Amino acid sequence: GKMRDHPSSRVDLRSDTVTQPTKGMREAMAASVVGDDVLGDDPTVTELQEQVAKLIGKEAGLFVPSGTMSNAVALRTHTRPGDEIIVESSAHIYIYEGGGYAALCGASIALVPGERGLMTPAQVTKAIRKAEGSLGHSPDCSLVCVENTANRGGGTCYDLATLDAIADVAKKNGCATHMDGARLFHAVEATGTSAADICRSYDSVSICLSKGLGAPVGSVLVGSAAFIKQARRWRKMFGGGMRQSGVLAAACLYAIKHNLPRIKEDAVRAKAIAEGVEDLEGFSVDIAHIQTNLFYVQTVKPASVVVQELKEKEVDLLSTGEHTVRVVVHLHITDEDVTRTIAAFAAVAQIAENGSAHKKQRVDY
Repeated sequence: GKMRDHPSSRVDLRSDTVTQPTKGMREAMAASVVGDDVLGDDPTVTELQEQVAKLIGKEAGLFVPSGTMSNAVALRTHTRPGDEIIVESSAHIYIYEGGGYAALCGASIALVPGERGLMTPAQVTKAIRKAEGSLGHSPDCSLVCVENTANRGGGTCYDLATLDAIADVAKKNGCATHMDGARLFHAVEATGTSAADICRSYDSVSICLSKGLGAPVGSVLVGSAAFIKQARRWRKMFGGGMRQSGVLAAACLYAIKHNLPRIKEDAVRAKAIAEGVEDLEGFSVDIAHIQTNLFYVQTVKPASVVVQELKEKEVDLLSTGEHTVRVVVHLHITDEDVTRTIAAFAAVAQIAENGSAHKKQRVDY
């Protein structure tokens, strides 16, 4: 098969964060022109910030070490202690960011029970609480956050009309809007809508470059010039002011140029794995709702056992529940890896209680 550009022979489907810098990317990093970004004169960081801002249709950008810091800085810039933030109940901001909204922002959070990680405008309307007129009982909702694609939703994407409507509801109620676009470019690919259009109604957007795009480190937060000026202060306070960070920004620029065009392959391979696994006894996948590079598999056996058995077959993935594992496809995964993964799942299906694996009985009515 195609050169995997990875030192290990294992198939690593734990996350798209496992991608390693390829030879070309390492060369770009080695050759990067740098300065001191805290002093504002690292040309490579500046170029990256401008390029991402332009791609998303915003005035300015800020390079930060991680997606978690990008969201934390955005939340802190948009809110004051005692404010409330609205997110979908399985949002990364709520589940996977160490409670930063509380610890760093002093903000309360309102959880909206969306469907597959996606909220509706009506749900958002219902969730907005204001201090005004509540005799001081309510926190002040000042920010609505959407996650696109929605990780825990199974890599699902909002459609444009819903995004615009949610932003409209927020605006009418005096709330700012933030999009956690950690995997935004997968949504661009899946929906055929440009990044600028997807983000047009949002005040700020966080873009991750160390996932599907394959950079080793880094996210860019984008928004208005005034917003980014304020965000820079919080980045510094949170310890994210880096110096010769052009070395990292060079990897990100390389990723945008070389890895963005191939991102569509990830969804194709994800779907291929999903279809192969869905055919096996003991596993089920909601094929109809796979839109991007990641999906969840429901397992009859405990997920921890499935993970261990797949590990012995050189396939690595994470369990996300007692009977759920997650599969994430990225640039190191080849067609050959797809075949190997399905074969590994088939072998695990065979290590069933009765020792026999068979394809599901399909009944056509």
